[in-house]
Amino acid sequence: MGAEADKPYDIARILKALPHRYPMLLVDRVAELKVGEEITAIKAVTFNEQFFQGHFPGRPIMPGVLQIEALAQAAGILAVETLELAGSGKLVYFMAIDNAKFRSPVEPGVLLELKAGFLQQRSRVCKFWGKASVDGKVTCEVEFTAMIADAPAS
Repeated sequence: MGAEADKPYDIARILKALPHRYPMLLVDRVAELKVGEEITAIKAVTFNEQFFQGHFPGRPIMPGVLQIEALAQAAGILAVETLELAGSGKLVYFMAIDNAKFRSPVEPGVLLELKAGFLQQRSRVCKFWGKASVDGKVTCEVEFTAMIADAPAS
């Protein structure tokens, strides 16, 4: 991570690492980053999230696919930092989602802890494990593969 290694990994750094923006940015803070190994990030889940309007009225629950997306974004930060891709214009795209398991619902008002790490790392394709939890209780587990590629021409 070079000169920025000692700086806190706040929202400004997240915005430099990821192309995602509201309402699709699902990582609010990076708590710990071990370059080349794993990341622990946080998503503050609030009732103001757009998806809670319809998922489900009267019983708001964060969609499982968005938990996976949040884990993938955390893994994307790990890949960007490990492969030194920040500012390169490269994007990290899903290729596969495997062994997804949803263990517990995620409701508004919680901090969703996102842990992800490398299972396999190559120059253009990486495989990750991911685990989301609230207060130590696992909500989602998944493995996924991502490809590093150039952004599409506009």
